[in-house]
Amino acid sequence: MYILGISCHYHDSSACLVEDGRIIAVAEEERFTRKKHDSSYPINAINFCLHYAKISPKDLSNICFYEKPLLKLNRILCQHMQMAPLSFRSFCSSFNSWLGYKLWIKNKIKSSLNYNGDIFFIEHHQSHAASSFFPSPFKEAAFLTVDGVGEWATTAYGIGKDDNIQILKEIDFPHSLGLLYSTITAYLGFTVNNSEYKVMGLSPYGNPEIYYEKFRKLVDIKEDGSFRLNMKYFDFHYKMRMPSKKMCELFGGPIREKEGELTQRHKDIAAALQRIYEEILFKMLNHLYKETKTYNLVIAGGCALNSVANGKILSNTPFKDIYIQPAAGDGGNSVGAALFCYHQILNKNKRNIQNIAYLGPDFDDNHIKNFLESNSISYYKFNDRKELIRKTAELIYNNNVVGWFQGRMEFGPRALGARSILSNPCNPNMQEILNLKVKHREKFRPFAPVVCEDDALKYFECDNPIPLPTDFMLMVYPIKKEYHKKIPAVTHVDGSGRLQTIRRYQNPDYYGLIKEFGRLSDIPILINTSFNIRGEPIVCTPKDAYKCMMGTGIDYLVIGDFLIKREDNKKDMWDSEALAND
Repeated sequence: MYILGISCHYHDSSACLVEDGRIIAVAEEERFTRKKHDSSYPINAINFCLHYAKISPKDLSNICFYEKPLLKLNRILCQHMQMAPLSFRSFCSSFNSWLGYKLWIKNKIKSSLNYNGDIFFIEHHQSHAASSFFPSPFKEAAFLTVDGVGEWATTAYGIGKDDNIQILKEIDFPHSLGLLYSTITAYLGFTVNNSEYKVMGLSPYGNPEIYYEKFRKLVDIKEDGSFRLNMKYFDFHYKMRMPSKKMCELFGGPIREKEGELTQRHKDIAAALQRIYEEILFKMLNHLYKETKTYNLVIAGGCALNSVANGKILSNTPFKDIYIQPAAGDGGNSVGAALFCYHQILNKNKRNIQNIAYLGPDFDDNHIKNFLESNSISYYKFNDRKELIRKTAELIYNNNVVGWFQGRMEFGPRALGARSILSNPCNPNMQEILNLKVKHREKFRPFAPVVCEDDALKYFECDNPIPLPTDFMLMVYPIKKEYHKKIPAVTHVDGSGRLQTIRRYQNPDYYGLIKEFGRLSDIPILINTSFNIRGEPIVCTPKDAYKCMMGTGIDYLVIGDFLIKREDNKKDMWDSEALAND
């Protein structure tokens, strides 16, 4: 039984293929189109899933879409009618897309795939909950989903047991923790639905006390974690912008210009936002525990990517274990739609607990070699994997920046050791080197450490036992003080690190590389950052990886069993139309 899940037409479109309850292929559309956060119908991701399984659309038992378009349209009509005539421009802008393509998604699916079977539509927060609970290791768990907005719901909680999830309570639009965070993201001059993590990274530089009371004017918080936004400070429900003039007055200045100076005032606002977010989150979770009386927790929705808050959950609530899947935002809802269909519409009870991190495209050595030779790219072929690991560790130890392209591509916004840029965390200049050579991003943003799971407690003040979300770079923990100066390139201003742990069975070569670097340096930790440059998606294909290396200052590319040195190849080939496709 094959079920195809689809998520699209908002941001981070994706497709997922489930075979007999097991996810076998999943990818985001942006990796194929090279358009970051691509929201379009994910035909490339769909084709990848079908090609990987060696099936055609006629072999699909069902197709599932991640939300209910008519219910969402109902909300959009209601919010604009309520604010008319002030909402006229916003209404025209959003309604055109609905009349143009969003409302006809069923027809689009049928025509694009020549498919005549059943198509099911799952509520947005049901998809979120299913995406995290069903792949989790828990037979029973409380769940919390928090994002901007789905159809009407912005927040939902409930309980999952065996093959069933049940939503117990929701908070509806316009009261949204995700939209609060996005509004402040816009106020601070960053891009909404793209740069909220930058605000999270900025927050340790500020003092949360300075603007905390002002934030209490924005949101009314109850002891059970329920909340209401004071809408006179927000414009998102009827304008094309999010912060209101009244919010600008409250915070003592206009919206920061894009790429404008980041002042201490901006840092203090970011710090207060993160504090208020965590206060609401922990109140909700403490109430959720009282309602469900289970020690296991799964969370999903875009807000589940707030790794700073995630690292504090187990120490601030009664929960003892937590699971978050790597694509917790809307990109992961193709997974949730497919699994919800399998378990709760078709009533199948074959749950598959699985690691869903590495389920994207892969390329064998013959494919890679053909690409290299057809483009006259100079390369060295490793004799075996032991030599690959040893030489790569030596390159990193000698302060080279290495592109690491191995196996099936990761799912979600974080590079997890399949499409990563790796470097030496012990070099105090490496953060500046990476920003100068490769990432071209804001100086305040930290780089993340990766460590083998069995070494993590030596260097980091982690929860013990270490929860699975650390494998997906979704938890921030304090780095032990005695190591701050030993790994300066991954130690944030507050002494923390956005940790990735790796277990041998998940990715043996990645695990072995970290261990080998530790043998050379006495510190078994690497810098792991996504294999892309600012504004682009993570690389997907050998061509993407080669172009990224040649267009930046990455020194070496380790791709399959091959080593490519940037200096050995023509600089004019990286962006040339003559570069053959892979």
